[in-house]
Amino acid sequence: MASIPLSAGQNPAAAPKGDDTPFDPAAMPNARKYLIFAVMAFGQFMALIDIQIVAASLNEVQAGLSAGPDEISWVQTAYLMAELVMIPFSAFLAQALSTRWLFAGSAALFTLASIACGFAWNIEAMILFRAIQGFVGGAMIPTVFATGYMLFQGKQRAMIPAILGMVSVLAPTLGPTVGGWITDALGWRWVFFINVAPGAMVTLMILALVRVDRPNLPMLHRIDWVHLGSMAVFLAGLEYVLEEGPKHEWFSEPSIAIAAWLSFVAFGLFLERSFRSDGPIVKLSPFRVPTFAFACVFNLVIGFGLYSSTYLIPIYLGRVQGYNASEIGTTVFIAGIAQLMGVPIAAALSQRVDPRFVITVGLSLFAVGLWMFSFMTPEWGFAALFWPQVVRSFAIMLCIVPSVGLALGNFEGPELRYASGLFNLMRNLGGAIGIALVNTWLGDNMRLHMLRLSEALGRSADAANEAAAGLAQSFGRYVTDPVLAQQMAEGTLGRIVGREALTLAFDDVFRLMSYLFVAALIMVPFCKPPPIGGPAPTDAH
Repeated sequence: MASIPLSAGQNPAAAPKGDDTPFDPAAMPNARKYLIFAVMAFGQFMALIDIQIVAASLNEVQAGLSAGPDEISWVQTAYLMAELVMIPFSAFLAQALSTRWLFAGSAALFTLASIACGFAWNIEAMILFRAIQGFVGGAMIPTVFATGYMLFQGKQRAMIPAILGMVSVLAPTLGPTVGGWITDALGWRWVFFINVAPGAMVTLMILALVRVDRPNLPMLHRIDWVHLGSMAVFLAGLEYVLEEGPKHEWFSEPSIAIAAWLSFVAFGLFLERSFRSDGPIVKLSPFRVPTFAFACVFNLVIGFGLYSSTYLIPIYLGRVQGYNASEIGTTVFIAGIAQLMGVPIAAALSQRVDPRFVITVGLSLFAVGLWMFSFMTPEWGFAALFWPQVVRSFAIMLCIVPSVGLALGNFEGPELRYASGLFNLMRNLGGAIGIALVNTWLGDNMRLHMLRLSEALGRSADAANEAAAGLAQSFGRYVTDPVLAQQMAEGTLGRIVGREALTLAFDDVFRLMSYLFVAALIMVPFCKPPPIGGPAPTDAH
């Protein structure tokens, strides 16, 4: 059916109902476009910060719900599993429901799920509500990327990777800090209640402002449920294996082996339906563009480094330094400031310099930052961690901004939505793979260093005995029983050795991660940057 394009400057929201005139988001007034983009970016921030906001409060949540050590980890795992499934599915839903109703519905349900989490009465209820929260929140993450590229053209597009890249790294970085402060001040339930007011605001503003496309409800009748189910089993199973594997010696645990097998079979079925289904819920066609494929690999590596390093520093501060949640939050807060400093520089460079050069500098600096962490000692605190955090956090913006431009700059319309979903999925997968691997590396290297230190103490038995005797003498001032003093001395010496072995293991892990970023540089010459501003996107149905 023929359609009449909007005249320049005409408000697409004013198009009559039932009219087949396509929306032209780029013709909106700039003030409205910026407001829409800001509200959606804030919604994305809420969804991303909630991945890590409970990280510093898990002990309090565990105590409050009388949960076991193995159960409490599911507060994070359930969220991540559900979010991974929704991220690629959101492209289909955005076309079927429209951007307005998908984003508003996601924000509203995310808010309700947050309230439910805050009122959770046991660990089973908490895990269920966290899964719902992750699933509905996952739709906001890729939708804002695609909408930003629909709204803006030319040089205005350069701000999209910068702003959304900042949100993508700032949210998980600040999550433990904000969660720790809220828990200490108000209690762990307020970690979830804090979402209510901003979630309601985002929902109402999206309903009032966003008119960028129309729904195509008949798509809902053409859902390939086998395709959706296979994707859900594949991604959720993979996340389960990655999350639980390091805790249970990987495939020696039957449940992990079964989950891995189901995930592998589901992946094969997912690929088959992707290529042969009449109504696939995820299209893999963006991977036909080589630059997009390379950008996705970059995002996988970036997610690996971002989430793993953000995860490791609080673990080091808690287990080696004995910091509480507030002290950890204060120490890692500098990372967020450094990321903010990198935003304007990355945005300016993306408009003037070949993105391949920018990402080369970013990956190199990130590798340097990780390498600086590999010299940690058990005494490192805020001052010693300052510059490694600054270098790593500043560099991440120089990695993310060009990778977003390389990934999405060549697409428009529905293809842009699928590309955004797949690209964002890669970052989260990289984070899941990274955390699983660094946990495994940390445990393996700690055991190796414990063995080496024990052997060294065995070769220097006189020195070890002298140190134990000195400690026993010190404890003897407070303990009258010499046997108990000797036992306390041996226990203290064992903790010192364990602390040293753990620190050396952290050094090894950071060194391995830096090698990964250096290896990623090999792909840079093969990327072909998109034209400045990219194609003008349309999204008419």
